[in-house]
Amino acid sequence: MKRSIFKYILTSLLIVAALGLFLRSCTSASTSKPTITVSIQPQKYMLEKIVGDKWEIKCLLSNGANPESYDPSLTHLLNLENSKAYFRIGNVAFESAIINKVQNNNPGLKLFDNSEGISLIRGTHSHGDVEHASDIDPHTWTSVKNAKTIASNMYKAVVDLDPENKAYYSRNFKNFLSSLDSLDREISQQLQPYRGSAFVVWHPSLSYFARDYGLEQISLSPEGKEASVKMMQSTIDKAIVRDVKTLFFQKDIDSRQAQVANEQIKAEIVNINPLNYEWDKEMRSIANAISRQ
Repeated sequence: MKRSIFKYILTSLLIVAALGLFLRSCTSASTSKPTITVSIQPQKYMLEKIVGDKWEIKCLLSNGANPESYDPSLTHLLNLENSKAYFRIGNVAFESAIINKVQNNNPGLKLFDNSEGISLIRGTHSHGDVEHASDIDPHTWTSVKNAKTIASNMYKAVVDLDPENKAYYSRNFKNFLSSLDSLDREISQQLQPYRGSAFVVWHPSLSYFARDYGLEQISLSPEGKEASVKMMQSTIDKAIVRDVKTLFFQKDIDSRQAQVANEQIKAEIVNINPLNYEWDKEMRSIANAISRQ
């Protein structure tokens, strides 16, 4: 008798537990957010300002990853295949290869180019032995002015994807644009006394930032390629003549070479990360370094 009662209680508990798990999975499925995948962390930062809690934003490039040698993991490809849309930053080499891989498995994936409408700089960047998109400099996001265009493209895309929440996105977009205007004014005023001055960077990632604020970027690896000893010395000599006070480098890419070059230049060495998720802080850090000259 006791055994029957115990068996009955155990069976009841198992049924209740199974029902609980079932209901939880149903609730989770019904409340899960649709996904948009982006290429780089600064895009993720900007897009989250616009979409708020309406979408989950996945990023292909993790913090600290090098886009020059990026090879997507299976997880990244699956995230992209399960996304409603892919927002490419535009002109980054790995994007086209990934799109070709994924579209076969997800032909309904919507593609949006966030760099559309930006006045592109040419002749400052290439990848290895292969030139891409007529040597277009892909670092469009390292400009507050460009960020306004990127944000505008993002806003139009999310409204296309989810028109029912247009008012919500519009409010967030306007707030974000206002913050970008404030940041642009702040940096413009801060760097006004330094217009016409130069800074050195190993990897030519700040061309658009330099254009925004009337600065000259001197790259120790022109076109993003390894420079010859003669070319390197010529660039170092130019930096010395221009009395450069700041040398930017990316720790994971070029710290040793930058330090060797700086033995002659004798500038302040500043580590930057143009792919940082905290994009606004990165822009301020770059401006602060230049204004310390």
